[in-house]
Amino acid sequence: MRLACAFALLVAGCDAASSAADLSASVDGGALDGSVAPAVDLAPSGPCPSEMALVPLADGGVCIDRYEAFVVELDPSGNETPHSPYVVVDGLTLRAKNAAGAVPQGYISQVQASQACQSAGKRLCSAAEFAQGCSGGDPTANYYPYGGKTHIAGDCNEGKGSSVALFFGSNAALWTYAEFNDPKLNQWDGGLAPSGSYPKCASAFGLYDCVGNLHEWGSDPADAKGHGRFRGGFYGDAEINGQGCRYVTSAHELTYHDYSTGFRCCAAPR
Repeated sequence: MRLACAFALLVAGCDAASSAADLSASVDGGALDGSVAPAVDLAPSGPCPSEMALVPLADGGVCIDRYEAFVVELDPSGNETPHSPYVVVDGLTLRAKNAAGAVPQGYISQVQASQACQSAGKRLCSAAEFAQGCSGGDPTANYYPYGGKTHIAGDCNEGKGSSVALFFGSNAALWTYAEFNDPKLNQWDGGLAPSGSYPKCASAFGLYDCVGNLHEWGSDPADAKGHGRFRGGFYGDAEINGQGCRYVTSAHELTYHDYSTGFRCCAAPR
């Protein structure tokens, strides 16, 4: 199936699988399987695990992953094996993890991301939780993790354009679903970055890459058109559909995935 879309960065995706044999061993210092240890040891944030930060809300707060998620595969006994962050996850049982320096998982749908969070004892974040965490607690004043309403180019990993155009040409009418899920789209130097590579793109709560790097699926149920929501933009663009933390895409079904779609998890405080 071929696509024609006015927004070349955000057209429909596919379920096409790709072979891990086509992948290089590492990109930008991140391991192929994404399972990189944190760069520093993090102390537990009060009632949250060490890999999560406590974000206050009117109802008491929520724990939010500090970094965008990578995934591991689970066998029927619950044993973990690595999964390449550059390969689709169709048909797999997953567990979400996050760490500084890990390459986050793209090519994932909302349904798949939700299952991965649940396997980790967590869940996808709501719109309000994402807005609070990304903005540092003041969504009306801060459109960006670094504060304020003014976009600062280079502080977050965004504004680099479409990987699909880079590899498959600028004519969107010729792009295919399979091309949107090709492993090489997230492996070019300067594209997708390991988590935490942009230190200025951290909110006041210590959440990294809420803007740019990968879109982040939210927990929103399907709307009347069957569409879900992902937020924050990705390394190609974080401005077309809203500024920074306010960026939201609502054009895709819950089963949709492409190279730009990722996630992070939330959980209730302990």
